[in-house]
Amino acid sequence: MLAPRWIQGMTYTDTPGTTGVERPAAGSPQARRPRVVGWGALVVILAIAVVASLAVGARALSPAEVWHGLFASPNSDQRDNEIRLIVQTVRVPRTVLAVVAGVALGVAGALIQGYTRNPIADTGLLGVNSGASVAVVSAISVFGFTDPTQYVWFGFLGAAIAGVVVFGLASIGRGAGNPLTLALAGQGVTVFLAAMTTAIALSDKASLNALRFWNTGSVTGVGFEVIRPVSVLVAVGLALALSTLPTINLLNLGDDVARGLGVNIALSRTVGILAVTLLAGAVTAACGPIAFLGLMVAHVARYLTGPDYRRLVPYAGLLGAVVLVVCDIVGRLVARPGELDAGIVVALLGAPFFAVMVWRGKFKSA
Repeated sequence: MLAPRWIQGMTYTDTPGTTGVERPAAGSPQARRPRVVGWGALVVILAIAVVASLAVGARALSPAEVWHGLFASPNSDQRDNEIRLIVQTVRVPRTVLAVVAGVALGVAGALIQGYTRNPIADTGLLGVNSGASVAVVSAISVFGFTDPTQYVWFGFLGAAIAGVVVFGLASIGRGAGNPLTLALAGQGVTVFLAAMTTAIALSDKASLNALRFWNTGSVTGVGFEVIRPVSVLVAVGLALALSTLPTINLLNLGDDVARGLGVNIALSRTVGILAVTLLAGAVTAACGPIAFLGLMVAHVARYLTGPDYRRLVPYAGLLGAVVLVVCDIVGRLVARPGELDAGIVVALLGAPFFAVMVWRGKFKSA
């Protein structure tokens, strides 16, 4: 049972001197216009970034060549066939994966901050990254799998199991359901799995080499045979995430208040954590761990949209796609003729971002 519609539509604030709950002027044109401009600007930026992603690389292509390469047939002449291979088999898959991964990590980052009421929470809090890592190195070491199509499912399974274990540990004992308990359980499982990953990798050279490249977080080298199932998992996670958005606002008022307003706290948190596990687990299995992205875009989205998660979460997803696609493009330009993986560029961007946030005292409760 959800709270009455008039309560769900409210904006919640802890500003001194206020009652803590205020009616927003959301219906006024003045309040709506900045959000419309913001959404429109993000969509335009993402469209430009996608086109640039298809054109930029070791071999630069003009917009006309990109358009021709998208629809060229395998029977084209040698030059056209070369452009077709670059566009269709290399740049389209990495661009699509960057968009899917950016949306998933942006939404997951905003969700985990909302459910834990922790402004520095990240998807790694659930042990998703470390669970995927230990599963991938185990698959390589035990079964000899070296292709992403072979070990991606092991990565997702490891991420899912780690998320279930963390959530299970946080749901038992005296502090069951407490956000702090979830953070502590996640940290403990993460450290344990990281130690296991290191032990396995150091005992097997092939696992160590594969882990070294997988851990950087990259959207390259993955075809549509991996992207399709990952996209299905992400779509299910997004559906679950969107279904829980009205209740996150109420949960951030505190468990007692949310319970009094009719929220099933256990069910809501279970669905939310499942959504985060699907989103982050699927993407981590395909790309490797991409640190800082969900954490960073959630703060930017909160600054631009306010604390209402019905707007914040979708905005964070779109912003995540923009940031990851742009970081992938930057990685191709700064190290030419080589490339920097998108995960490295995101980390290089995220570190100074958080230094500035700490310096300006912008970390506030989610």
